[in-house]
Amino acid sequence: MSASSPTSGSGAAAEPIRVFLVDDQALVRSGFRMLIEAEDDLVVVGEASDGREAVDRLRTTVADVVLMDVRMPVLDGVEATRQLLAEHNPARVVVLTTFDLDEYVFAALKAGASGFLLKDARPDELLSAVRDVAAGDAVMAPSATRRLLDHVVPNLPGQPPSQDDHRLDELTAREVEVLREIAAGATNTEIGSRLYMAEGTVKTHVGRLLSKLGARDRVGLVLFAFEVGLRPDH
Repeated sequence: MSASSPTSGSGAAAEPIRVFLVDDQALVRSGFRMLIEAEDDLVVVGEASDGREAVDRLRTTVADVVLMDVRMPVLDGVEATRQLLAEHNPARVVVLTTFDLDEYVFAALKAGASGFLLKDARPDELLSAVRDVAAGDAVMAPSATRRLLDHVVPNLPGQPPSQDDHRLDELTAREVEVLREIAAGATNTEIGSRLYMAEGTVKTHVGRLLSKLGARDRVGLVLFAFEVGLRPDH
């Protein structure tokens, strides 16, 4: 089985999704472990109390999904995510935060995390996020995505957003519409409803956006949209 896939070959029983927990609070890790291991298709393969320990342990522990706190001592979740990806670790990272307007979260997404959730998310939301990310999807807390990007992105250092980015020229008008909806945190079903398209057509547009913009997942599309100033219309 590939280290990056939680399932085995055709006809074989699916193997559990391997989850690694990173949080400086033992009680939080214990709660996540109990929740995850109550599921037949999920298993906790390890845990760490800070980013440095996580990076070290994940060199020898194979995980599909890492639940990563962003604010930790020694090494925070942003730098830990960056180092994991620099080492080409196949695990996908979901960052967890207490604050929905958290500049650490935006930095972690920029570093390559596959999404973020608030720590007060419902148990079913957390479990769904683990499964979705393991399947290759991106997860962004819908209640916080737009507030995070609206409030944090404009205050980050660097060049102001500009719609002069040459990559926008490669997109069709319809693809730009879909990109705006993605930036608003809309699901494919919601995009189809708002733009009067079949969900299959939406998926096609999303696939083309990923290819044209060189984004690894939906998070990358959201970050691109906000970086070039392509804000949601609603």
